[in-house]
Amino acid sequence: MNEAGTSQASRGSLAVLRALWPFLAPYRSRVALAAVALLVAAGATLALPLAFRQLIDLGFADVAAAGAGVNRAFLGLFAVAVVLALGTALRFYCVSWLGERVTADIRNAVYRQVLRQDPRFFETLKTGEVLSRLTGDTTLIQTLVGTSVSLGLRNALLFAGALTMLVITSPALAAAIVGLLVVVVLPILVFGRRVRRLSRDSQDRIADASALAGETLNAIQIVQAYAREAFESGRFAASTETAFGSAIRRIRARSALTALAIVLVFGAIVFVLWMGAHAVLEGRMTAGLLTQFILYAVIVGGSAGAIAEVFGDVQRAAGATERLLELIEAQPAIAAPAEPVRLPRRASGKAARAETPAAAGAPVSAAAVEFDRVGFSYPSRPAERALDAVSLRVAPGETVAIVGPSGSGKTTLFQLLLRFHDPQAGAIRFDGIDLRRLDPADLREAIGLVSQDSIVFSADAMENIRYGRLDASDEEVIAAARAARVDEFVERLPQRWRTFLGERGVRLSGGQRQRIAIARALLRNPPLLLLDEATSALDAESERAVQAALEEAMQGRTTLVIAHRLATVVNADRIVVLDHGRIVEQGTHDALAAAGGLYARLAAMQFEVR
Repeated sequence: MNEAGTSQASRGSLAVLRALWPFLAPYRSRVALAAVALLVAAGATLALPLAFRQLIDLGFADVAAAGAGVNRAFLGLFAVAVVLALGTALRFYCVSWLGERVTADIRNAVYRQVLRQDPRFFETLKTGEVLSRLTGDTTLIQTLVGTSVSLGLRNALLFAGALTMLVITSPALAAAIVGLLVVVVLPILVFGRRVRRLSRDSQDRIADASALAGETLNAIQIVQAYAREAFESGRFAASTETAFGSAIRRIRARSALTALAIVLVFGAIVFVLWMGAHAVLEGRMTAGLLTQFILYAVIVGGSAGAIAEVFGDVQRAAGATERLLELIEAQPAIAAPAEPVRLPRRASGKAARAETPAAAGAPVSAAAVEFDRVGFSYPSRPAERALDAVSLRVAPGETVAIVGPSGSGKTTLFQLLLRFHDPQAGAIRFDGIDLRRLDPADLREAIGLVSQDSIVFSADAMENIRYGRLDASDEEVIAAARAARVDEFVERLPQRWRTFLGERGVRLSGGQRQRIAIARALLRNPPLLLLDEATSALDAESERAVQAALEEAMQGRTTLVIAHRLATVVNADRIVVLDHGRIVEQGTHDALAAAGGLYARLAAMQFEVR
């Protein structure tokens, strides 16, 4: 991410903003319509000074014909106003629509890309930072596309058109204005670069505050349990003050840029108009011609001031675009190969599942798993081996328990099997196929996971379980729920299966959340089932019930079980003992208990305590 940020910072504002074109390109017709409306409105505005000149020079030149001249002049003014109104309204609608549409597309693109990233990505970027970019930064782009770009182009057209008309009206005075404007634009451009840097810094500080708030709110129970509300409030206040200070520096610089632009531009115009006034007094210009020149000069000055204001918006949006491009351009380290191998088709399907609804579907043919001298170190700890030359073959339909002290590498095996990481040495095979030759999505579709930290989404009970297989019918969802003993508590909820479970399932107990997760995995009906302390949060009675459901679900499929409580795995076909990333023992419970090794010591401590 840092490298991306550095490369983006080297781009100019316009180069960065050109990256937005792919999001605008699908709506070329709308862009073209907005451009036509923009040209019409700008043309109508530029026609106003000509109408005023006609009114002054022709309408009052001949007293006898003054009435008819005034009438024609005012009719012309009204016609120009109508055209201006219609062009402005159409331009506003088109660019506002584009702003909303492009913002929605960018948010979708960023979110879609973030969801593809591997765990290493989230080790260096907080979720609060991502959310800040999805909301605050895209809002800046919405303002740019929906307002600022349109105003900038409009004022650029007015500036160019009015400047051209100034040359036509009085070449001598126009030459003086152009010469002065060239002098005053240079400091504006130089100062604008500072605004851009400050804008980027301001957005980074806001993202830091958002990340801190998100982290704290996700751990609100720990915060309150340790009575750290005041401490966390102070940390957030300090972060927001830092963001405020950065924003004030940006606002101060942008205000100075606007003031500098207006003073320099209008100072140049006033000087030239003073020269024009003397030309009228000396008879070298008519009053109408001077009025026309003054109005065009006002348009030039107003347009220059507006462009300076828009330039500030562009600088700020450029910083936002840089931050979003970092996410869009980030490529996950774990990705599908150019030509992925497809997993073999299983015998099961909807028809097969329908045959045994009570078990949430007939199990598919079991998978074979092989770890071949696998070595792996986490990116954050490259010198420490989480797994060291691990070799393990799991036959189809076999239930293998993984046990060992904390930090021995048990969870790492699951993460590699799900291809959240790739091993630095050796290979992992699923049905004889190296995982690196598979599409990660295809691989994960064949795996059911019940993790120790059971995730429940902000939805009802039915939809939380259906997350395991989105095309499942209500009957299949309820069958899986009953197999995991979820119906025992859901039936008592106010709206039963349609009861909203709260953010992160706060309305449920830890054991209830875990049973929801088990039902989700059962509904998926995978050839490989991964259970990471799947019954750790259950009371003794619920554990017996769910353990019976799990044992039934394990029939006919391959199952890997991580367990700290050895009583839950004594009936496994095989127990593999890990220590410091190596397999030190494997066998049945009785054989390992009699061997007197690490497993025997762990079993002695647990069963003696019981």
